Order: sequence, then structure tokens, then C-alpha cells
Amino acid sequence: MTGRWPRPRAPATARGWISPASTSSRDRRPAPVPPRSPNPFIREALVEERDVLFEGACGTGKTLASLTPALEYARAAGKTAVITTNVHQQTRQFIEEARAINADDSIRTVVFRGKGSMCHIDVGYEECQVLRDATRELVEMEEEFDELEDREEELLAASRDGDEAAAEARGAVTEELDDLETGIEALREERNVCDRYYNNLTADTDDFYAWLYDDVRTPEEIYGRAHEAELCGYELLKDGIEGIDLAICNYHHLLDPMIREQFFRWLGRDPEDIIAVFDEAHNVASAAREHATRTLAERTLDGAVDELEECDDARAEPAANVVWAFRTALVDTYEASFGFGDREAVGEEWDDVTVASEEGRDDLSVAFLQAYTGQGYAADLEAALALGEELDRRYEQAYRDGETTTRKECPTLTAAAFVDEWMEAAVEPGQYPVVGVRRTETGVVGRAELYTCLPRRVTEPLFEELHATVLMSATLRPFDVTEDVLGLEDPLTMAYGEQFPEERRRTYAVDTPALFASQRDDPGIQKSVGGAIADAVRFTPGNTLAYFPSYAEAERYYHRYAGDSTPYLDEPGVAAEELRQEFVADDDAVLFTSLWGTLAEGVSFDDDDARTVVVVGVPYPHLDDRMEAVQRAYDGSFGGDHDDAGWHYAVEIPTVRKTRQALGRVVRSPDDYGVRVLIDERYTHRNRVELGDYSVYPSFPPEERGEHIDVDPEKLGVGMLNFYSDLDAWEGAPPEP
Repeated sequence: MTGRWPRPRAPATARGWISPASTSSRDRRPAPVPPRSPNPFIREALVEERDVLFEGACGTGKTLASLTPALEYARAAGKTAVITTNVHQQTRQFIEEARAINADDSIRTVVFRGKGSMCHIDVGYEECQVLRDATRELVEMEEEFDELEDREEELLAASRDGDEAAAEARGAVTEELDDLETGIEALREERNVCDRYYNNLTADTDDFYAWLYDDVRTPEEIYGRAHEAELCGYELLKDGIEGIDLAICNYHHLLDPMIREQFFRWLGRDPEDIIAVFDEAHNVASAAREHATRTLAERTLDGAVDELEECDDARAEPAANVVWAFRTALVDTYEASFGFGDREAVGEEWDDVTVASEEGRDDLSVAFLQAYTGQGYAADLEAALALGEELDRRYEQAYRDGETTTRKECPTLTAAAFVDEWMEAAVEPGQYPVVGVRRTETGVVGRAELYTCLPRRVTEPLFEELHATVLMSATLRPFDVTEDVLGLEDPLTMAYGEQFPEERRRTYAVDTPALFASQRDDPGIQKSVGGAIADAVRFTPGNTLAYFPSYAEAERYYHRYAGDSTPYLDEPGVAAEELRQEFVADDDAVLFTSLWGTLAEGVSFDDDDARTVVVVGVPYPHLDDRMEAVQRAYDGSFGGDHDDAGWHYAVEIPTVRKTRQALGRVVRSPDDYGVRVLIDERYTHRNRVELGDYSVYPSFPPEERGEHIDVDPEKLGVGMLNFYSDLDAWEGAPPEP
């Protein structure tokens, strides 16, 4: 698996600039300015409506280097810049960057968050929509009433002056006023309205917007200000963000087609007027898969069956026929998958049941066709969809009219729409049909899921619509893989290597036995790996981060550790921020965590927060049937251009990116210093030929693997001691080797 990275050109004058070979002559440019400065080549790409792939080492100022030209061009061209991430800490960083820009040159910025975290009365999206529409209708009726009252007074004055036509017209206006008053009273008494949104529409909100745009406000600040004023902050944002300079949001606002359409409408922009900057862009592919994936729970099917039993409509019988058949097929499929003891072993998290078939229909579709009895499932589905749409309209109207206190969902519509899509899409390339099971209080339940293997199904249409995008990350290379996976065409590619002094960092690849999953219980391997970890911690003048392929491995070596430093264990399902704060407040500690956890990327451990980072093993994802489906999809899409494309695109490159992200948690400024330790022979240069395809050394960018120093486990401590001693890092006497 060698030779996958393009050969770098000779470094240009700007320190650390690395420009991969490109098929486009437009990429053959002189060296850009350092990333902490606004980048003229990004602006030029935006003018050309060209996407940008921008890789820069952690801590080198990619945000400002990308955001500044995006904002500058957007304001000049009458467009809006949107910067987005899926990491909460990065959102906070964006806010600080935007505030710094605003202090120098005023920009209208809004930080947008989903309705669920900003709703003052805690209602769902559908309920909110109905409340909003009913409230707006009430306000419009009241405004019309006020206008008619003014007209009635004018006509009264004219009739008193002897104008007979005015007197006649006044009578008609008076009747209309009576009707409106009756309607308003009925609306207030019988229908649901939102008092906060009512205040939005009727109160003077100029002070709120003046405050909002005086600085860059966080969602928490907006919520608090609106709550105190008895307003709805979320709706105020929606109604007041048209034509802003910058929007800060999460991936959902761009990757979800329905949310994206609404979001752009609120911005008052067409897609071609949006310049999007994606931070941590190596995560876009996995996030796109999540947004493209659809599920249907057994509980929803049960709700649809109950709903149809109570429905007095000729279409209810054929609709129930098809819904019940799919529900029966779902249960029969997962029940048939259980061997001895499997049902008892089902946990609270969703577990996959394989239904995909290499030939023909998947098992669930086959079971559905066998369970269905009728004139034709397509016709019954059509009836179910039509009936579901009508019932959904009835539920909305009942909520509008105040007949119900909540906006009832329509499980028939949800179920019918999913079954219709399942029967169409489950056979399409790149779609992976799967059944899931989990344990609830009532027993084992199932769900059907259409998993989208190819992220470009979501991202390619998005990037084609937008004016341009800048995708930035510390781990975007190899660029050709990113281009293929996301569906980018001829982007400008830029890569900055380490910008900080090389003498202030070391990267050691420790020649311990490979930590294959099948060998992790080997006592000899545990002793070798545990010894290397202990030495790395002991010869660090400060805190050490230790990352493992899983939480289970982190816990294993946490319990094995017997050194003097204080050990901290990050556990799944436990909020990590408090643990992180305790760890960085210490001055001689080691944190054991997973490479797949929240502390492996998007989190800074600057200066004394952590001096050494240790990556133990190669963090391959769990290679289950779902991952095999992704590999097959990549093989089918890219296999003609790349050998073993499925493994390379779906497993190896994301795994190496995960490792590189972890290594970037330390040495994040020119004055910072530290050691990065890779514990596993698969990272070494010396073993790359012997290990063959098992070696991951060739998958690192050339300049990064060029800094890997192969070292035997017993020599690691000496190397670290010498490095930190040269930097005079020890407060007292250093440890003896």
C-alpha cells in the first residue's frame, strides 16, 4: 500500500509550504503567505467560484487564513460567508475570531443553533411551526382590525358632515369589524398561539437587534436576552439575519437538505450567494452519511397500525395491509437472526442484523414480499401515502384550532414514505439496507435502516449549488481521496506543514509488537506496550496524553499503569470537559482515553496543559458488515483508479487521519514544545517492507513521516530525556534513565 501520496515539490520560500502535484496549471503558484495571514490564493479561488482544500498543521491559524478572505470577498460581492463545524470548541473559537475581526472592522455576525436548544417553551418542530402560523394569523387579524377601526372613524367623521356615501360605507366596515372581532376572540380562546412569538411580532425589537449586532453574541446570550424580554430569540434570529456578513453554525444547517433550504431562505440568499467554510473538514464525509441515513422504528410501525385501525376511510384497509406486512417482516427478520442466547445478549444500544444479499433483494424486502397479501403493494403504498398526508393535515388543523394541546404526528405517513423509499432505494449501489435491534423496558425491538455508504450523494449536490467552499483541516490529505469521496471537481489544493521550529518537537515511532486486535490479550505484548507508556510518562516534564484504539484498551492500560504521575481515565458516555479541566489543572498527570472519543480532535492542550502525546496502536474502526458495505461502495466507485480503493478510502486513510489529529493536540504555538510518541511497529520506517500492507507508515504525508524517528522501546526514555533536557524543561533534577 505504498506510493499513494503525491511526491512533494521542493519547499518554497514560505516555511512549511507543501504543494502536492496537481493536474491543474492553476495550482502551480508561488508559495502562499503563512497561514496566520489572509491568504490571497483563497480569495482568487473564490473569485473563480472554485472550491479549496486547505490543510494546515494544528494551531497554525487556518481559521483566520480562511475566514478573512471569505469575508472580504463576500462583502465585496454582496454574498454571505458561512463558517461551520461539528466540534463545539471550534464554534467557541469561531466566535472569538469573529469578535476580533468585528473589533477592527464591524461585521454583522449571527451564531445559529438548532431550535431544540433555543426554544423557551420546549415544543417540537412541528408544534412550533403550527404555533408560529397561528400566532402570525392572529397578529394579522388584529392589524386588519386596527386598520378597519381607523377607517370606521374616518367614515364616521365624514358621515357627520353629511356624506351619505360615507355613512353607507361605514355600515359595511362596522359589519366587517364585528366579524373580525368574533374571529379574534375565537382564535384567542380556541386555538394555540405562542405568547413569546406574539411579542416578537407586536413589540418594538429595535433594541434587541441593536444589541445583537453590536458584537458577536453566543446562542446562550441570545437566549438569555430574549427570555428576559419575554421574546423568542430563535424566531428573532430567523427574522433578522437576512443579508448578514457571517453566519456561524453546525454541519446540520448545510448538510441536511431541508434545513439548508430554510437556512438560506432566512439568510435571504440563494445557494450561489453562499461561501461556505467547513472546519474539521475531514469529518464532513461521516457527517454526510449520517444526514443521508434514514430509519424506521418498529414502534412507528405499531403506531401506524393502531392509527389505521381507528381510521374510518376506505384507504385504511390497503394501507394497513402494506404497513402490517412490513412490520411482520421486520420482526420475523430479526427474530430469525437470533441463535442460542443471542436474544438475551441484546443490549440497550442498536446492534446491526445483516440483511443485505450479494444477489437479489435483501432479506427484509424478501420477507416483506412474502408477508404481503393483496392486489399489489405499490398500489397499497400509494393509498397509504395519500391517506397519511390527509391525516397529517387533519392533525395540524386540529392543533391550529386548539382542539389538541400538542401537534400529533402521523406514523402512517412516516411508515409509508419509508417503505416506499426502502423498496426503491435498497437495491441502488451505495445504499446498504440493514436491520437494527436493541433492548428496551418492554423487550427487544427493531428498526429498518437505509445507510448511505457514499457521502458524495449529499456533498456533491451541495458543493455544486454553493458559490464556493473552503474545506480546512489538519488532516485532509491525500487530496485526491478527499476530492473523490466528497465529489469535488478541480479544487485548489493547499497544504502547510509544521510552521513551528522543528527543534521544539520530536516524533518517536516505538518498535513494539503490532497491537493487532487478536494479540491485545498477549501478556508479553501488554508488558512491552505498558513499559513504553510508563517510560513516556516518566520522562515527560508535565502532563501526558495517552490515546488508544478503544475505551476498553485505555482502561486496560490505565489499570496497568503504576507510575508516580496521577492517572485519569476518560470513559464512554461520561462528559469529558470536566475531566479535561481536572487534567490540565494538574502538573504531573497522564490521561488515558480513546482515539475515537471527544478529546482526540478539536481540543487544544496548549503549553503546560500537555507536553507529550502517546498514540498506542493503530485505531482501525470496527470492521463490521456496515464498514464492509462502505468498502464495497468505494471499490465500485473508485476501484478503476485505485488499487484496493475500498480499504484505502474507507479504512486506512480515515484511521491515519485519526492518528494525525491526536498527534496535533500538543505543540500548538511557536513557543510550545513537546514529544509525539507512536507505540506500534506499524508506524516505523524500518519495518515497512517486512510488514507490507500492515504498515501504515507510507500513509502519512511525506514531511510528517520524515520526522518519525524509529526507536527501540528501551531507548524511548533516553531520547525523551535528552530532548527535554536540551530545552531545559525540567524544574528540578530530571529522572534517571
